[in-house]
Amino acid sequence: MQELEPSVLNKINEWLEGSYDADTRQQIQQLLDEKAFTELTDSFYKDLQFGTGGLRGTMGPGSNRINKYTIGKTTQGLANYLKKTYPSEKIKVAIAHDSRNNSDYFARVTAEVFSANGIYVYFFKELRPTPELSFAIRELGCKSGVMITASHNPKEYNGYKAYGADGGQFVSPEDARVLEEVFAIQSIDEVKFDRVEENIEAIGEEIDQLYLDKIAKLSVSPDAIARQKDLKIVFSPIHGTGITLVPKALEKFGFTNVNLVEKQIQPDGNFPTVIYPNPEEKEALTLALEKGVEVDADLIMATDPDADRIGIAVKNNEGEFILLNGNQTGSLLINYLLTAWEQKGLFTGKEYIVKTIVTSYLIDEIAKAKNVECYNTLTGFKYIGELMTRFKDEKVFIGGGEESYGYLIGDLVRDKDAVVSAAFIAEMTAYYKDQGSSLYDTLLNMYLQYGLYKEKLVSVTKKGKSGAEEIKAMMERFRNNPPATLGGSKVTTLKDYELRVSTDIASGTKSDIELPESDVLQFFTEDGSIISARPSGTEPKIKFYCSVKTTLADKAAYDAASKELDAKVDAIMADLGV
Repeated sequence: MQELEPSVLNKINEWLEGSYDADTRQQIQQLLDEKAFTELTDSFYKDLQFGTGGLRGTMGPGSNRINKYTIGKTTQGLANYLKKTYPSEKIKVAIAHDSRNNSDYFARVTAEVFSANGIYVYFFKELRPTPELSFAIRELGCKSGVMITASHNPKEYNGYKAYGADGGQFVSPEDARVLEEVFAIQSIDEVKFDRVEENIEAIGEEIDQLYLDKIAKLSVSPDAIARQKDLKIVFSPIHGTGITLVPKALEKFGFTNVNLVEKQIQPDGNFPTVIYPNPEEKEALTLALEKGVEVDADLIMATDPDADRIGIAVKNNEGEFILLNGNQTGSLLINYLLTAWEQKGLFTGKEYIVKTIVTSYLIDEIAKAKNVECYNTLTGFKYIGELMTRFKDEKVFIGGGEESYGYLIGDLVRDKDAVVSAAFIAEMTAYYKDQGSSLYDTLLNMYLQYGLYKEKLVSVTKKGKSGAEEIKAMMERFRNNPPATLGGSKVTTLKDYELRVSTDIASGTKSDIELPESDVLQFFTEDGSIISARPSGTEPKIKFYCSVKTTLADKAAYDAASKELDAKVDAIMADLGV
């Protein structure tokens, strides 16, 4: 016992002696008997907290784990917040879940707690994508909503994404107020778990239809699709929720030749055919790539378990399938949307796009060339959603996205949306094919016009309490002793988003950063490189986002120029000591 800190031991005893079920107490006692002190410390040393993607963690007993009680406590806190915020209104919420193990159970627990607090619940009776939950909140006039998902994390994880009345995830100051209510709960006995049946209404197909009909109306190039309707598309939901809506959305847009990856159609929280259900990883698209070769596809797409992220593969000029990264797909989408809107004469001068500060600055260049405003937000799609809500009566949102494979087109939801993205990626492919071109060739043309931008994400995993301390120490080192040069180029500007100060290194001049406080550092170099360091809000990682660029003389020079930029990224990371 002496190997457990007193605060951890106190929390363990609270769970052993409190109103927790026998199975939970037995699991904790077994860990004690086995002297699994590291596991117990990680399970109890803190309470799970909201990060950029909500509440997320591994499943199991403990205050730092996802289980009935952490889900219940969070829901009770959210219910208390809603009742204080809307004291004289009938409060409605929507709840959905993905295909993960226990997601349906945690969704039911969430519904039970809300219903026991007198809050009316619209409950998706079967698994559905995250963006549809955001859509339903707005469509049904809800004050909040919850999605049970851990996005693309490994199978041991689950999570809880909380949304506000605008269909976006909670941001400051609301997120802090919700947390205050959660932390104010001193005992699990304060959580109301007793389901009130009349406060829960099952929903499903009727919302699907509404959502799909509205997505179809966003299409910008239906004429190109009509001519290219037999475009050969391969799609995999990677055992997740994408199967419920992506094929239907593609059909709504007019595509008739969609080939599903049969072995990955069935929703399954064990994700049996992949190591990680993450469309950012090439391994997760192995079966989709095989199918693409088999049918000689024009486009391969795969969505993550809750269908808010999407990865794609296209043929290069040698006829080989290559995976595009999130920055490339996002840049292509914005370039297509602005081009198509311009050609259709849709611009009124009020249009804008949004991206995050760690997403390719190629997008900024494209927007500048098209004379469309481009806003940069902190990492996390909730900030894009917040901006959309702020501008909803003044400006027209065309599209936006982030480097982590999440995009949104149109104003229907306030979160990244792989359903609408899949439809528009297919539309974009049809548009360029109709002109005798391909997405790969379009990518090279973009680089010729705006410069070759290359981005790389380097993640360093540091698990548990000790890992969190290591990450904190790394950020302090970079903050207090910033590098003088990176990749052979002088660092000219340091942006510290925690202090909200931008510093010109040569003159020492400081200026304010107009974004909310966040533990992010950005180094800007003389040659246009941008390096961002950011601890993850949802995983035990520190992430380094490297963006480097050069000019591209012609398409034949692409491979050599790309390798030079790879070497530059490696040199930068070496200079950072990572």
